[in-house]
Amino acid sequence: MQMQPEQRPSHNPPRTITPFSVSPMTTSNRLRFPLSQYELSTRVRLALEEDSAFNDVTTMATVVSSRHARAKLVARQDGTLAGVPLALESFRQLDPKVSMRIDAEDGQSVTRGATVLFLTGHARGLLSAERTALNFMQRLSGIASLTARYVAAVRGTRAKILDTRKTTPGWRSLEKYAVRAGGGSNHRMDLADSVLIKDNHLRAVEGDVRLAIRRTREQEPNAKVEVECDTIAQVEAALSANADIILLDNMPLDDMRACVEVIAGRALVEASGGVNLDSVRAIAETGVDFISVGALTHSPPAMNLALDFE
Repeated sequence: MQMQPEQRPSHNPPRTITPFSVSPMTTSNRLRFPLSQYELSTRVRLALEEDSAFNDVTTMATVVSSRHARAKLVARQDGTLAGVPLALESFRQLDPKVSMRIDAEDGQSVTRGATVLFLTGHARGLLSAERTALNFMQRLSGIASLTARYVAAVRGTRAKILDTRKTTPGWRSLEKYAVRAGGGSNHRMDLADSVLIKDNHLRAVEGDVRLAIRRTREQEPNAKVEVECDTIAQVEAALSANADIILLDNMPLDDMRACVEVIAGRALVEASGGVNLDSVRAIAETGVDFISVGALTHSPPAMNLALDFE
């Protein structure tokens, strides 16, 4: 098998983590890594324990404890990275003396064959941490990579790509972080974050959009109110009640364009429902401000990453 030559991204200088480093986290303010050092350590510890990485019977049986090794984590495909701090913490918990060179950070695009991390440490630690480190990075980088494709598809329009709450339980903050790494934006983080009156809320008030908004204003006077609308009539009712954001759900493109014209800048406009890479550009060209895509977090393909020992 022909080996791919090592490629190191040139637009970011490498960062080094040594046994004396305090934290493996990047200091990027743009992405805002969502975990504190304590939360990062705890999350990674639980994942390592789930894999019995501290009792890796195969590695302990085959590799002598004094054996040192060098390894690199490489991209097997083009993509956008997310989860580097979790991978670094995984290796460090199995070998506190490991040295790590970070050639590509979260939010950075890499090409097939690129080296992401270069590691030097005890062979046992590298082997036992390998799967946990890759699990974190492959999942989160898959989200970042898919998000980057959607962002590229709407480039040149006014539309921003948003995620949804369709996330893996317990992983929401990380998965929404990965969306940011891919160039997307976050919709509400949870049910307390903002108001979104959806179709089932409207059914509970006999479809009365104005009533739903009025009650919301009474309970949450300072909140921005978003209303999901299926028809132009609902859009007009939402506008008359001064909705801040109107969500056009599963609308044909012609209806969407008509609604954008009716709204005419009096509210922000979001589109959702059945969005995919084939349709997202046409949706963006209707003039909406946001496009929410559940697929970013509920069904992204994992990015192909691997750890190669030298």
